[in-house]
Amino acid sequence: MISAIVMIKVKAGDLEALLRSLNSLPQTREVYTVYGIYDVILKLEVESKQELREIINRKIREIENVFSTVTMVVNDGPPSQMAMNS
Repeated sequence: MISAIVMIKVKAGDLEALLRSLNSLPQTREVYTVYGIYDVILKLEVESKQELREIINRKIREIENVFSTVTMVVNDGPPSQMAMNS
């Protein structure tokens, strides 16, 4: 399983509809609205990098009011999880 964090800049518009769309994706694990350069932080879990690419390009970027995205693939979990996996 691959975890990824997606930071999303949103155009002015219906933020609630965008959040509903993100939450409807089966790969969505967490969604947060935030203040700063980005407006929404999304955590996804996917089976492959190909699946991640398809979700970003064909699902998330196609949602109305999404201006841009930045995606980061998670290397390791929190220190407590890393110790458990050793």
